[in-house]
Amino acid sequence: MRAWSRFLAVIVLVSGCDLANTNFPVDAEGGQKPVEELATDIKVVRLTAENINQFNRKRNLAGSRTTVASGEIWNYRIGVGDVLDVVVWDHPDLTMPAGDRRTPLESGLRVQSDGTFFYPHVGQVTARGRTPEQVRADLTARMSEFIPNPQMEVKVVGYNSQAVSVTGEVSQPSRQKLTDVPLTLLDAIDAAGGLTKEADARLVTIRRGNKTHRVDLEAFLKNGVAANNPLLRGGDVVSVPRIELQEAFLLGQLVKPATIDLTRENINLTQAVTSIGGIKEGQADARGIFIFRDQKDGMHVYQLDASNPAAYLLGTRFVLHPNDVVYVTSSPVYRWNRLISNLLPTLTTVRAADLIGQD
Repeated sequence: MRAWSRFLAVIVLVSGCDLANTNFPVDAEGGQKPVEELATDIKVVRLTAENINQFNRKRNLAGSRTTVASGEIWNYRIGVGDVLDVVVWDHPDLTMPAGDRRTPLESGLRVQSDGTFFYPHVGQVTARGRTPEQVRADLTARMSEFIPNPQMEVKVVGYNSQAVSVTGEVSQPSRQKLTDVPLTLLDAIDAAGGLTKEADARLVTIRRGNKTHRVDLEAFLKNGVAANNPLLRGGDVVSVPRIELQEAFLLGQLVKPATIDLTRENINLTQAVTSIGGIKEGQADARGIFIFRDQKDGMHVYQLDASNPAAYLLGTRFVLHPNDVVYVTSSPVYRWNRLISNLLPTLTTVRAADLIGQD
């Protein structure tokens, strides 16, 4: 009988510590002690129809405008290494030497390291930093001393001086030459084989000179933010990062505890809970739906009392954030039944031992 008495004492002790009814609403003083070990402050907020809107902070997934300069008109400017083709109408000897069957690229005039090229009769001609039209105007004026009213054309046949690099989560990272055709960010990524499945189009970066600009390309693709598809310039380095999964965690007395992917969309509390089957009937305490959120000023704990199903309407007005932890507590009756169920085998063993002792 002494063993039986000791066991009853254990039940009373455990019942007092673990199975006491939870007091709702939970306040900050009652919740402070369990989080002292986390070395953080705690703020408990009971969500009601009157206050829920001030805590409903949707994340901006629409994208913002980039700081990269945009809207400029593209004019290709000649650089070192480019190959030029100069045509003087009615003067084939100045255009293509007799018997020369090479292509314009093969027979063209290469811009030298000093930014100039040599042309018969006029000598060195400055090309670097100029457009083909500006070079043509200069040549025309200087050739008029030798040819009355010369009709000339200057075009780039070898684009070698300027390029952009596309790296990261694209199918074919590459270096792409700039030409007289404007190259936008989307054009460059498409030319690199497009985005991979792991790419985060919202966080594309363009390094230009000593500055790095963030570009939300998804805002252009989905919302038409034209500024987020800027023209690229020579030397730009485009980098597409791998997407980082952003999740909220659903634990406790739920039909199927799980993580919820928040990476690409805003999901509210009711959506999240119902997407995994809802709370466990008979096991969950609907008064105790808690959302734990770590913020700069400490841990915030939001409590939704869903004992009235209408409260789930409030849940549609509370958007989850990455790393939120949603926890649904057990009902007192379920905790009691679970304890008794776990103790029944021990109870039987103790009773059998007492009977043997009596014998």
